[in-house]
Amino acid sequence: MARAALRGLIAVCLALVCLFAGGASTGELAAPSLLNQKAPEFVRTGLDGGRVDLASYRGKVVLLNFWATWCAPCQVEMPVFAAWQRRYGLRGLQVLGISMDDDVAPVSRLAARMKLGYPLAMGDAELGKQYGGVLGLPITFLVGRNGVLRAEFEGETDLKALETRLTALLAEH
Repeated sequence: MARAALRGLIAVCLALVCLFAGGASTGELAAPSLLNQKAPEFVRTGLDGGRVDLASYRGKVVLLNFWATWCAPCQVEMPVFAAWQRRYGLRGLQVLGISMDDDVAPVSRLAARMKLGYPLAMGDAELGKQYGGVLGLPITFLVGRNGVLRAEFEGETDLKALETRLTALLAEH
């Protein structure tokens, strides 16, 4: 009897996992994918005081990276993204960094120390929600020259795979 009850409980749990796989922790179903959709536009004030307007980069491939100062994988990726900005900038790449930190002070300190050479701005829950709910960091999107989201990389990313996808997008005209 106990084994039958246990098997029944396991079956119910597996059914629930299948039903809600990929859903938010609140039990909501996962947001539809943004891939192959127009990237949600935003305008932010950059850490340098300039304007960071996603629409102004139309015609370029945008590497849009959501990160935070407390995120170790983020700090590994950022210097690589800075190197790519220098290497591929003339081919049409624009890297944009969106910090999901609550306070600008540690972001400014890290940016000054890293000397990234690409625009950084502060994000918030609303911007994260527009991009499908930025729940884990880092998360990086590649936006095509036409403003359409072409790729998404979540968590600690295989930088070679990301660069391969990036260079393919840069080759498209």
